[in-house]
Amino acid sequence: MNTLIIDTSVFVKWLNQTKEGNLESADKILRDVRSGQVELIAPELVKYEIGNVLLKGKQLTPHQAYISLSTAYSLPVTFISESEESARETYSLAFNLGVTYYDASFLSLAKQYNATLITDDFKDQGKKPGPGVKVIPLKDY
Repeated sequence: MNTLIIDTSVFVKWLNQTKEGNLESADKILRDVRSGQVELIAPELVKYEIGNVLLKGKQLTPHQAYISLSTAYSLPVTFISESEESARETYSLAFNLGVTYYDASFLSLAKQYNATLITDDFKDQGKKPGPGVKVIPLKDY
C-alpha cells in the first residue's frame, strides 16, 4: 500500500470548500484511502494549522468550526507525533532548504515514511523538497 502525506492545503478541502480549488483531486484521495489503495498520514501539527485556517482564513463561527473539526477528527488520517529524531531532521531540512519549520515537518515525514507529499501549496512545498522526498501538486493526483 502506498503512503501519502497530506498537508494542510489538502486537508482543509475536506472541511470547508469555500474558495477552494482542486476538490475533485482531494476527493479522489479519500476514495483511494477508503478502497484500501493508499494510507494517509500527517504530522500532528496539521491539527493546529487546520484550527487556524478555520479561525483566521475561513472565519467560521464556533458552530461552523465545530462541525468542520468533527469532520477532521473522523477522517481516515493517522496523525504522527514529532520525536526528537524527527525534530532534528525537520530542523535540518528547514535550515538547508530555506523553508519554514512548519513546511519542513511535512517534508520530513514524507522522507521518514518514504511517502509522497500531496500539496495544493506547491510553490512552497514543492520548490525544493530535498533528496529522497517526492512532492506532487494536488491537481496532478
